[in-house]
Amino acid sequence: MWLKLFFLLLYFLVLFVLARFFEAIVWYETGIFATQLVDPVALSFKKLKTILECRGLGYSGLPEKKDVRELVEKSGDLMEGELYSALKEEEASESVSSTNFSGEMHFYELVEDTKDGIWLVQVIANDRSPLVGKIHWEKMVKKVSRFGIRTGTFNCSSDPRYCRRRGWLRSTLIMSVPQTSTSKGKVMLKEYSGRKIEVEHIFKWITAHAASRIKTIYNAEHLKEEWNKSDQYWVKIYLFANLDQPPAFFSALSIKFTGRVEFIFVNVENWDNKSFMTDIGVYNMPSYILRTPEGIYRYGNHTGEFISLQAMDSFLRSLQPEVNDLFVLSLVLVNLMAWMDLFITQGATIKRFVVLISTLGTYNSLLIISWLPVLGFLQLPYLDSFYEYSLKLLRYSNTTTLASWVRADWMFYSSHPALFLSTYLGHGLLIDYFEKKRRRNSNNDEVNANNLEWLSSLWDWYTSYLFHPIASFQNFPIESDWDEDPDLFLERLAFPDLWLHPLIPTDYIKNLPMWRFKCLGVQSEEEMSEGSQDIENDSDSESTDTFSSEKEVFEDKESIVHNSPGRASHCDAEACSCANKYCQTSPYEKKGRSYGLYNANEDMEPDWLTWPADMLHCTECVVCLENFENGCLLMGLPCGHVFHQNCIVMWLAGGRHCCPVCRWPSYKKKQPYAQHQPLSNDVPS
Repeated sequence: MWLKLFFLLLYFLVLFVLARFFEAIVWYETGIFATQLVDPVALSFKKLKTILECRGLGYSGLPEKKDVRELVEKSGDLMEGELYSALKEEEASESVSSTNFSGEMHFYELVEDTKDGIWLVQVIANDRSPLVGKIHWEKMVKKVSRFGIRTGTFNCSSDPRYCRRRGWLRSTLIMSVPQTSTSKGKVMLKEYSGRKIEVEHIFKWITAHAASRIKTIYNAEHLKEEWNKSDQYWVKIYLFANLDQPPAFFSALSIKFTGRVEFIFVNVENWDNKSFMTDIGVYNMPSYILRTPEGIYRYGNHTGEFISLQAMDSFLRSLQPEVNDLFVLSLVLVNLMAWMDLFITQGATIKRFVVLISTLGTYNSLLIISWLPVLGFLQLPYLDSFYEYSLKLLRYSNTTTLASWVRADWMFYSSHPALFLSTYLGHGLLIDYFEKKRRRNSNNDEVNANNLEWLSSLWDWYTSYLFHPIASFQNFPIESDWDEDPDLFLERLAFPDLWLHPLIPTDYIKNLPMWRFKCLGVQSEEEMSEGSQDIENDSDSESTDTFSSEKEVFEDKESIVHNSPGRASHCDAEACSCANKYCQTSPYEKKGRSYGLYNANEDMEPDWLTWPADMLHCTECVVCLENFENGCLLMGLPCGHVFHQNCIVMWLAGGRHCCPVCRWPSYKKKQPYAQHQPLSNDVPS
């Protein structure tokens, strides 16, 4: 995960550098920057009208170029970046889709239940022609869609009862706007009552109703009162302009940010005293002033801050985001990070896509699950201060120059999706190249695996997981309740052959503990031989009888285990008790059998401190029936029994995945035994 996050951050850094590179190329070829101001006098009449359409200002009554130019100047400064975006949007000429409502519920769900947007719906009465013709309606749809206004058509023939109840007996136009200034409030439907059925007149009717929701100030006293007033809104944006009504993009944003940002229009057309505006720092007209608890911010002085809907929308979203905005942002980032797995994973093509689908499902599920408690915590009243400080931090960070560059790059790449996808693909291919080269240097065989080989290995893994305990999922020493699962028990009873021949992977063997057998004191060979002869002469008959009897007991237990299918992978209390019998013996038994003797020499004390805490103390391997020698390599099983490393590995690799002593499964952890004191060399009297 951290590797994918690193590659994603590296990709964002590449996008940032690439955007600066494009700016340098444009400056080298044309000598202008995107933030450079444009003189409206040098523009043609067509370009001026394009700018007014993008800002949402009507020009139907302005036949001369001079009047149109003055209207552009009154609405705000024009930058090269805004001019380029407006001309590109005009040349695109893409057809915007319009919704066709199927009935009352569809209309209610999309129009009346939408609390933060504007809808323009053309109602066609029964056996009547539409109010706006097809050609003019397409122009209307394209014009209003620039400002986030959604459009649709409701044909009363699909639901005549609803039209009669609403009073739609003739074809008309309906506009829905929020009724209150609170977020998610009620909406009201307004019907067009004008006589002229033209695009410009209908657009004026729409902008007039949208602008009526904006607080308008006409004198300096009202401005001073409003400026010094403290209310529920932390963020306010003022438009100081010499216009009859605010531009359409400003009105559309006021509806979109209902309850989050307050929009105020200051009409300074007939003002005589402008001293208060000078006191608050407003010197130029028009001016877009953002007022926050942290201070005043002049919109339009940084990179990408154009007088357009898209630019101001991204600016306000970064300052006052919704929870939905943060969720969408996290969803995009998580999926971009998950798609990195397609290039990081090496091997067969099918393997790449299988891993990609698995990663996408896992990441999106974790994202949704992690958002649920966040949404619950945000409803708590105790987190209001945390919410305020978080927004304060966002406002501080997003009013910097670096944040303006990031917003400008976001608008640039969102308007050029092909460039964004191509750079992401190129970045991924570079990751794939270096990852493949790194794994080839490490002689990784999975790089050269083809689709058939990988599918074959996947099928083997699936069948092993489906019918048998899989140790690769139970990394020793993690506990498992596999044997307590009744469904698995019944399933294994239905397949007796699978019961007798389990297909258990042997990758758990490498996780078993290993260490060296050490003794505290090592005697000379002569002393050892003399001591061993004395011991043999003293207790030859006793040890022989004891060893033979214990060997018979051990063989009886082993035969019982092999003949009973149910004990192949389970160990009851009686079988587990053999651990204490064969390892933790009393001093009397120690003297009479070889399993537990300290190399037949009581003067050689094993160094038990070097043994793992959960291993039983013993000195003989029951697989080869040889005593442990000083320096030999030992390996322990989860049950606590200890053997020679070579002996137990050969035992387990042969398919016998259980302890040779107690038959406990070698891939399953067992509760550790209570540790006893090391065996004493002195026989009590």
